[in-house]
Amino acid sequence: MQLVFASNNKNKILEIQSMLPESIKILSLSDIGCHEDIPETANTIEGNAILKANYVTQKYGYDCFADDTGLEVEVLNGQPGVFSARYAGEQRNDNDNMDKLLTELDDKTNRNAQFKTVICLNINNKQHLFTGIAKGNIVKNKIGNQGFGYDPIFQPEGYQYTFAQISLEEKANISHRGKATRALIDFFKN
Repeated sequence: MQLVFASNNKNKILEIQSMLPESIKILSLSDIGCHEDIPETANTIEGNAILKANYVTQKYGYDCFADDTGLEVEVLNGQPGVFSARYAGEQRNDNDNMDKLLTELDDKTNRNAQFKTVICLNINNKQHLFTGIAKGNIVKNKIGNQGFGYDPIFQPEGYQYTFAQISLEEKANISHRGKATRALIDFFKN
């Protein structure tokens, strides 16, 4: 089965493809000729996942899934949340985003945070949502060089390392995206 993943983010595509059964082949947006930016104008993570999946299904006619992820920091009332990718500006620079967040948390003792991923699947004219959450905290300095986004500053609950210090496979076992993707996989098994 071929299924469009409404993304051109090579890191996310690799991460999700590595978790899916070999019988499911992921196509990226560029694979289907979609080169425009899909608007992410919703005010929730769920809303953005739905917008992206609906865009591909309606404009290109493919069954597809889309995800949106946000880092929610407790002491910042859930920010950066839906604005995680562009927290430090529209340039969407991971280092700028992390630097801004670390500066905002500099004098804070509560560094509790969670990553939240929502996957919206449009298949056979039906829509399904799958959510994954990884709880943890924000460390004081960037550590590690694996992963992407906020991985170098996010330490998952119960672990002594950041997401950026572990392999893709290990991260997939404990991450928000891994949990949401496993729920998606379970859907296909039923």
